[in-house]
Amino acid sequence: MNIVRPTLILDKEVCLRNIARMAEKAKAKKLFFRPHFKTHQSAVVGEWFREHGVTAITVSSVQMATYFAQHGWNDITIAVPVNILEINQINSLAKKINLNLIVENKDILTQLAKFIKSPIGLFIEIDTGHNRTGIMASKTNQIDSLLEIIKQTSAIQFKGFLTHAGHTYKAKSRHEIFNFHFDALLKMRSLRNRYKKDWPNLLVSMGDTPSESICENFDGVDEIRPGNFVFYDLMQLKLGSCNFEDIAIRLVCPVIAKHGSRNEITIYGGAIHISKDSIINTDGKSLYGQIVVRKDDEKILLDEKNYLCEMSQETGILKLTYKDFNLINVGDLVEIIPVHSCLTVNLMGNYYTTDGELISLIPKSTN
Repeated sequence: MNIVRPTLILDKEVCLRNIARMAEKAKAKKLFFRPHFKTHQSAVVGEWFREHGVTAITVSSVQMATYFAQHGWNDITIAVPVNILEINQINSLAKKINLNLIVENKDILTQLAKFIKSPIGLFIEIDTGHNRTGIMASKTNQIDSLLEIIKQTSAIQFKGFLTHAGHTYKAKSRHEIFNFHFDALLKMRSLRNRYKKDWPNLLVSMGDTPSESICENFDGVDEIRPGNFVFYDLMQLKLGSCNFEDIAIRLVCPVIAKHGSRNEITIYGGAIHISKDSIINTDGKSLYGQIVVRKDDEKILLDEKNYLCEMSQETGILKLTYKDFNLINVGDLVEIIPVHSCLTVNLMGNYYTTDGELISLIPKSTN
């Protein structure tokens, strides 16, 4: 492959291994595996999941649900609270597939009950600590008010309780991930115990890559919805959710300038390619990506003293140590591991496998 501009490369072998590992874990734990497709955003990669028995998926928008429905997926959960302004598109989808939605407040549920025209499944979202959306598990009066509306709406089937323990992404150690996960588990179990008499078939659905990569206790959980695990990234590596060998994605960028006086290298590859998501590196500064070099057939991740330290729209600045500065020259291609693979994939719009296959993403114009 002749790379002349920023190009996203997917190591297919690593990706397939990640899918297999998570599918096998779900099977061993007797969990229904409903992977989140927001990371890879591709019908082609979606097919790789079918080889492991995956029949149902999670997405993060009506647009994404429409795209995957067009590619043969007929059991889809949209794991963000309902946007009632998209009710026409929701009704169109619900006619064709088994569609699950989530709600977290009475106002939206009241409108959904009024305007929904085809049967849907509905999860109530629970906030287990992320503090983004969802009802706190202790607010059972709010949950009761939603269930009363659901009981009176024949087109809505109550599926259960769903949470995204997104605060695990802010954990400072693997131990803290375990603690966050167990706390979320206890909260979800308490709701199951409270409501199982009236709703014996209710499901408990949990979804976050850090917990589902390293935790082993899923007692009381029915399904898991990890997404980022398919590619992983620097954030997951820093959290301890994966090893370097598990990161399947990298942005390959041309080197266009070197400045020895300050040990900096300029690459063609900036914020519009890799995103401005960052983590804090060892010197307390923002790190937007780390550098991979190749020695023979071996991939080597340079330490955090060598990193993508600054970006403009189209270009980035690599800060390198004196020892490693001469590993990279003008005209070379340099590999950058992104902090957040989901955003990098979305920005790039497509990627190539190591076999040279072009993987297209969801068209931005999908309705």
